[in-house]
Amino acid sequence: EHSGRLLLATTHTQARYVLPAAIAAVTRAYPQVSVDLLASGDAEVLARLDQADLALISTAGGVPQGGVAIPLYRWRRVLLVPRGHALATLPHPPALAELARHPLISYESSIRPDSSLQRAFASAGVSPQLALTARDANLIKTYVRAGLGAGLLAEMALTGSEDGDLRVLPAPEEIPECVTWAVVPRGRVLRDYALALLYGLAPQLDRVDLRRVLEGNLQPNWPVPPVWSQVPRTPGA
Repeated sequence: EHSGRLLLATTHTQARYVLPAAIAAVTRAYPQVSVDLLASGDAEVLARLDQADLALISTAGGVPQGGVAIPLYRWRRVLLVPRGHALATLPHPPALAELARHPLISYESSIRPDSSLQRAFASAGVSPQLALTARDANLIKTYVRAGLGAGLLAEMALTGSEDGDLRVLPAPEEIPECVTWAVVPRGRVLRDYALALLYGLAPQLDRVDLRRVLEGNLQPNWPVPPVWSQVPRTPGA
């Protein structure tokens, strides 16, 4: 229970901006545990679940399949633009029709016809001008700075120290909220250090209920996940 290897399949954004402090807390508590990150694009994370103890993935609506899905927290997307960008001069948050007039840089999943972004624009009767897509939020920021367009990315990818040269704007309300989930293969028994990681990411989870659900002895009835701004940060985050 106190030594071993923890394999996590996750997206680049979660690996870069959410997991470092949580993993550091686990390795402090379990110094004989090593952690392997299998960072992939959104479409590939669940495909790697057969190699991993658990996966972290975000969706805008549907519950991910392939295992026991545990909601951790909710988050929204934000716009990141250079200072002086036309969207930054608007007296109100940009609407989808206004955003559609400008080149957009977003995650690679945005090009899929069934993506929440494409559906949101279609519901407004407009199409996004996707100038560039990337897996990594840092790449989105790089190309925003290069002047290729407005960046649309997860709110947890913003850091005041790194992004002070850019303007942060609210994304249109029609772009739906996302939920980050932990997905555990059915029948998989998680060791204490893997459960400690889940508690660090989602302190609202009941430890006894979580174990019983994973053991197949209880039907899940998860608490409503908090919004990202209200998630207690792991010490050192």
